[in-house]
Amino acid sequence: MKNYAVIVLAGLAFASGTASAEGCIKGAAVGAVAGHVAGKHSVVGAVGGCVVGRHMAKKKARQQKEAADAQAAKAQAAQARSAQPAVQPAPSR
Repeated sequence: MKNYAVIVLAGLAFASGTASAEGCIKGAAVGAVAGHVAGKHSVVGAVGGCVVGRHMAKKKARQQKEAADAQAAKAQAAQARSAQPAVQPAPSR
């Protein structure tokens, strides 16, 4: 039964593709080691580590996107300010 679970998990990991695996591999490795040390629960630890690793990777990607959007908005505002023509005072007579 244990071998069957490992085969199923390995198949799911390869079938999910690389796009959704960001953070999962690293989390699974850490979780497997922690599960093994905690009492021979490597598979459970790997699954939990994958879930947590994926969550953290998504959170990091969202924060990077928000920072890039804020920087782009700031640059666009600066460009809009510099594109406005300078108003010169009317000559006095």
